[in-house]
Amino acid sequence: MPGPRRTKNHRPESLTKQNIMSYVKIWVHAVWGTKYRHPILEKSIRITLFQHIREYAKKHDIHIDFINGVEDHVHCLLLLNADLPLSKVLNLIKGESSHWANKEKIISQKFEWADEYYAASVSDSAVKTVREYIRNQEKHHHKVTFEEEYQKFLDEQSKENNTPPELNHDNIEYYQL
Repeated sequence: MPGPRRTKNHRPESLTKQNIMSYVKIWVHAVWGTKYRHPILEKSIRITLFQHIREYAKKHDIHIDFINGVEDHVHCLLLLNADLPLSKVLNLIKGESSHWANKEKIISQKFEWADEYYAASVSDSAVKTVREYIRNQEKHHHKVTFEEEYQKFLDEQSKENNTPPELNHDNIEYYQL
């Protein structure tokens, strides 16, 4: 049986540029809150809102693996694809969901997300742990406030990203915020 047809540059046709696709697999744990951290996301509202966010994301080729939260913030485990940067993904999700929530009047007041968000990459080996952490948000926040949790995330990221001076071979100055 003959193999793949070869092109001028002697590569099999199946490997020519027009047939190669970008492969991106970046897990992200994203966290964002309600405007001014107002505790407006009652459980029934969260269920409706998260279902809508999932449906919207699916229609726009945004893969949300897991989403959950409490009264004043949301945790989301998602996969980035090659077409959309993280900032665009979160702007789409937050912007569209707040627009939808106001149009549907799922709460009596104007619904808004805070502008800021937290996002960190997640290794394949940590996906299950992060998924369980997101699943248990209500239980978790009986012990820890959002502010304490957020500061812990920042502290952990700061520790992971520090480069000791003896390993700084590029003579780049590193600053800890």
